[in-house]
Amino acid sequence: MTKSPASSKKTGHIYLGVGGWTFAPWRGVFYPEKLAQSKELQYAASKLTSIEINGTYYGSQKPESFRKWAREVPDGFVFSLKGPRFATNRRELSGAGDSIKHFYNTGVLELGDRLGPVLWQFAPTKKFDDADFGKFLELLPREIDGRKLRHVVEVRHPSFSVPAFVALLRQFQTPVVFAEHNTYPAIADVVSDFVYARLQKGNDELATCYPPKQLDAWAKRLQLWAEGGEPDDLKRADKPSAKKTPRDVFAYVIHEGKIRAPAGAMELIKRVS
Repeated sequence: MTKSPASSKKTGHIYLGVGGWTFAPWRGVFYPEKLAQSKELQYAASKLTSIEINGTYYGSQKPESFRKWAREVPDGFVFSLKGPRFATNRRELSGAGDSIKHFYNTGVLELGDRLGPVLWQFAPTKKFDDADFGKFLELLPREIDGRKLRHVVEVRHPSFSVPAFVALLRQFQTPVVFAEHNTYPAIADVVSDFVYARLQKGNDELATCYPPKQLDAWAKRLQLWAEGGEPDDLKRADKPSAKKTPRDVFAYVIHEGKIRAPAGAMELIKRVS
C-alpha cells in the first residue's frame, strides 16, 4: 500500500524517509530476501514518503537516471538531493557558482514534481563567516525555467549557532537542517516555508530504531512544525520570529549503522498519518 504524505488544509505535508535505497544489510530486514535489486527503489517508495539522495554529493548523475527514479516512485513521493561537494568544500564560497550551475545542468529538473529540497552540506571544519556564507546563498538559483527551487543548508561547526547566521538565513529564506546529532550544532530556528530535520541518533539494536516515547515526541514536533508552530524543547540560535503558517516538513532517519532507519521512518509515518 502506498503511503501518502500527511497533510490537510491547516498543515503542510510531512515527508519521511531515509538516506538512499541501496544498502545490502537492509535485505531480509527492510527488503524481502528475494526482491530484485532493480525493484528496491519501488519497494522503498511504497513504504516511505521521501528519500534523501547522497550520490549527487560525490558526483554527477545522468538525466536518464533522474527520469528513471521519478518513474519508479508514486505520486506524492519526493526526493531531496545533496548538492555537490565541489560547491561546498571550498575556502571561498563565492567561487561556487560554476559548480552549482553544472549541478542543475546534469538533469536534476527531470525529477519533475518528485524534486524536493537540495541539501547543501558543509564540512565540520567550515566556520561561519557572514560575508562568505552570504555570497554562497546569493548564488543559489531560486527558479529555473519557471520552476521554483528549494534549498537547505547543513552546517556542522558550532560557530554557526549565532543570531547573525539566523538573520542571514531569514534574508534569503533558506532554512538550516535541524541536526539531531551528538556533536553537530542543533539549530531549530524556523526561517522559511519548510523545515528539514536529520535524525541521527537511531539505535540498530531496537526494532523501531528509536524507543516509542522518542518516536512519539518526534511525531509531535513534526506535526507542530507542519502546523506552523515551533517546538519549545529544541535549541535555537535566535529568538523566534517566524509567522505561524503551515509548512512542509522533511525528516530523515539517518545514523551510522542505519539498519533500522527504515523502521524508524515507518513508525513516524504511522504516527503523523
